Amino acid sequence: MTGSIRETAPAKINLALHVTGRRADGYHLLDSLVTFATDGDGLHLSPASEDSFRVTGRFGALLGEAQDNLVIRARDLLRTVVRSTGHATPPVAITLDKALPIASGIGGGSADAAATLRGLCRLWNIRLPDDAMKALALSLGADVPMCLASRPALARGIGEELTPVPALPSLALVLVNPLVSVSTPEIFRRLEWRDNDPMPPLPVDRQADWTAFLASQRNDLEPPARALVDEIVTVSGALAASGASLVRMSGSGATCFGLYAAPAEAERAARRLTEQHPLWYVQPTSTVCGE
Repeated sequence: MTGSIRETAPAKINLALHVTGRRADGYHLLDSLVTFATDGDGLHLSPASEDSFRVTGRFGALLGEAQDNLVIRARDLLRTVVRSTGHATPPVAITLDKALPIASGIGGGSADAAATLRGLCRLWNIRLPDDAMKALALSLGADVPMCLASRPALARGIGEELTPVPALPSLALVLVNPLVSVSTPEIFRRLEWRDNDPMPPLPVDRQADWTAFLASQRNDLEPPARALVDEIVTVSGALAASGASLVRMSGSGATCFGLYAAPAEAERAARRLTEQHPLWYVQPTSTVCGE
């Protein structure tokens, strides 16, 4: 087993999210363009005499019981799978630095679970076949496979059918959350239409006007979320006033993002937004490039 491992659990951003149907089991079908920020939660994993898990960071105290955390579920599930192959899985001390807001539409829990899988594979010096790893990730949640890759992708089905988007460039943006909880089941319940059009073909050139393309798309969860949570309207207005070229809610909210022409513009906007709304979560960041 190697020494200590550090993993980033990057924020997941739904640049567009179209709800295209509903399965018989109640799960909604999606057509979503997803990318990942260079900022997120942090995990530190190290060899130990016995398993342990602790949470630090701005939002750590807001998490529930430790044993319900997706980090623990990911650790235990991976250990069961790996032990069945005869490979050792020694005890591990895990610290989660919770920098992303809870239940905020940017994949915090799913990203943490995915980072745990990546980190433990490195710590235990193991490599599962890709199909087995993806199946394990999916058993933890529909968003975990995309967070496992943490690369731009077109996500279909319930989010598990992933197609890489190599042409998507890095985007400068600001994430803002008013620190108001949003019920994802309630947002889906309030959807007026569940059989919306999917996205058209994506640009195939990294030099294309991606902002214009994204502006022509939508997040079908945003209208019911705005009707349910007034603060989303306030956040969107503040981002627009800060000079963002495009403002949209991510996932089921309440986090919204604004796109800017360059990282320096995003930094300036974030400073103004923090001054105006010191209690909000405001994070300037960039997204990863497709590859």
